[in-house]
Amino acid sequence: MYPIVLTIHNWLRWLVVLLGVVALVRAYLGLFGRRAWMPADKTAGTLFSISIDVQFLFGLLLIFVSPLVAAAAASPAAAMQSDELRRILTEHIPLSLLAVVFVHIGTLGARRAADDRRRFVRSALWFTLTVLALLVAIPWWRPLLRLP
Repeated sequence: MYPIVLTIHNWLRWLVVLLGVVALVRAYLGLFGRRAWMPADKTAGTLFSISIDVQFLFGLLLIFVSPLVAAAAASPAAAMQSDELRRILTEHIPLSLLAVVFVHIGTLGARRAADDRRRFVRSALWFTLTVLALLVAIPWWRPLLRLP
């Protein structure tokens, strides 16, 4: 089960990154283009948020089926000696959780904003923070495209 979940988690990262770029571009084009908030802007943010949620669920599942996490739980001190495990435990997981929080603050903030300008400002700010957290959280040293 571990290889399947890891492969899905690996491939989904590219969908999350793509949807993040789309949501960011729409937010900044709306902000600097001073245009009206459109349904496609809301959809871009919603799809970005959903994709991160699904990715995070697969990541949580990985915590329970990963032999790496099992090894880290068995010997936390030894896990901190391994660069890969230390990065997963101290960077990847916390930053991924932070990205989930940021994207939801952005989508909710845009939805509740009083006018279009505030919607774009909130989307641009929180989606930028989300994408930055994701780019730092992604373990770039692991295979970029994992095959099943």
